[in-house]
Amino acid sequence: MRRTLEQRCAISTRLNVRAMDIKDYIRHVPDFPKPGILFYDISTLLAHAGAWRETVRQLADILAPARPDVLVGIESRGFLVAAPLALALGCGFVMVRKPGKLPGPTVPYSYDLEYGSDTIEIQTDAIKAGHRVIVLDDLLATGGTLEAAINLCRKVGGDVVAAACIIELNFLGGRKRIDVPVHSIVSYDA
Repeated sequence: MRRTLEQRCAISTRLNVRAMDIKDYIRHVPDFPKPGILFYDISTLLAHAGAWRETVRQLADILAPARPDVLVGIESRGFLVAAPLALALGCGFVMVRKPGKLPGPTVPYSYDLEYGSDTIEIQTDAIKAGHRVIVLDDLLATGGTLEAAINLCRKVGGDVVAAACIIELNFLGGRKRIDVPVHSIVSYDA
């Protein structure tokens, strides 16, 4: 018998299960944001305290050996991943955002997308030269934005030692673009 997401959440809460299958808490939304796209929605994961705690614990266990000084979250769902993880690891948290969203002096980085280009920014003083950096997002698809964030962190003097996400879409091959170790806790092959 296949249980609904709500039933699985209730059962895992009652049982207080530590090791969970995080995939059970990710909702699949067809045709969002446009027809033909299957959106992997982490809002259901975030809404379940036990599953979210387990997600952060698994990422912390994976990333702790890299001894980061700072975690960089990519706007906007990457903030949700990096901020609590930085607390768990006892390191700093820095935001990479679209232009005009960060106060004070910023450093931009422009990059090409499949159809067009985009720009991201970081505050000039957010990363000190030589800081060990891990870049995080919620999902790795084609890898363009993650690659750009890594290059931006290097541009301001960071030593990017890894990248991580909750979800990786293996069939899009984004990992191939990334020149540091990439970690994910959930992956989809199609």
